[in-house]
Amino acid sequence: MSRLLIYGANGYTGRLIAREAARRGLKPLLAGRNRDELETLAKELGLLRRVFELSHPAEIARNLDGVDVVLHCAGPFSRTASPMLNACLDANVHYLDITGEIDVFELCHRTHSRAQHQGTVVLPGSGFDVVPTDCLAALLKRRLPDAASLVLAFEAGGGPSPGTAATSVEGLAHGGRARIGGEIRSVPLAWKTREFLRDGKPRTAMTIPWGDVYTAFVSTGIPNIETYMAVPPQTIKRLRWMRRIQPLLALGPVQNFMKRRVLAATPGPSEQRRRDTGCHVWGEVRNAAGMPAGLELETPNGYELTVTAALGIAEHLLSRTSPPTGGYFTPSQLMGADYVLKLPGVRLVEPSAVAASA
Repeated sequence: MSRLLIYGANGYTGRLIAREAARRGLKPLLAGRNRDELETLAKELGLLRRVFELSHPAEIARNLDGVDVVLHCAGPFSRTASPMLNACLDANVHYLDITGEIDVFELCHRTHSRAQHQGTVVLPGSGFDVVPTDCLAALLKRRLPDAASLVLAFEAGGGPSPGTAATSVEGLAHGGRARIGGEIRSVPLAWKTREFLRDGKPRTAMTIPWGDVYTAFVSTGIPNIETYMAVPPQTIKRLRWMRRIQPLLALGPVQNFMKRRVLAATPGPSEQRRRDTGCHVWGEVRNAAGMPAGLELETPNGYELTVTAALGIAEHLLSRTSPPTGGYFTPSQLMGADYVLKLPGVRLVEPSAVAASA
């Protein structure tokens, strides 16, 4: 029986992870709610499957029998992380997921003492959210140990998956977030903008509530953190206009309408699209005197990186011959700051100058 269970294996990202896990000979158990889709995927890959929902703790517990590591891929994690995490802790099963949601990182971090006591690893954000940015933050802290501020930014090619698009809709109701003076603060949508250079050409970016607002502080202790995503200027204008109607965006009917629209219009990038697109990640730290240090990463498409990053962490936990130290971890804490540089297609580059900021 496999010791790895992939929950949400029939979703967009879950399928990519399941296929690569099968190629590596890991023989994971495929799990989720959709019996027909799981049956089809299990037959294709020659794997076993378990069908269960996350609404009944006893049912989850039964289906974790014989499992050492859960890789949780079924969002939105704002609703699915808690029941799976609690079941993993009850069963002493290592918990991984691919979230980028700040509140989920905080939820997981609150279990640190319990997980540490029983030797269970809890590591949310084991994919593109937040492996490359978390490792880059740790590398920058190594370069400038007295860093007081951190800026992280990325440009992702290929487009989002349905799950990512739906999670983004949920995020509109909460606005933006940044870490200021060590505390996470709510800020307006598209709070700040600045430009970063990629191959000598400027990229306009806006602040977003990326997971590193939470995790990079845990990894580095840097008290001031802003996270940016490169987007067209029209997107920034649209989000700033949406500030006027932000209370309406939290209403259930409005959320449901927007999610239906984005799900219908977001099939996820094709295999060819994933192969043809990559991501660029910028990182910059400064100390109290204003001294800067910067690094950049070139990576494969975010979904391709999620597959290799998450499975690499799962394999690390599965292959340990002695019980691991338990607790809540960020990717760089468990795997080391250099982990991202060991993933296929990732390259560290010296930074271009920042074009402008606002």
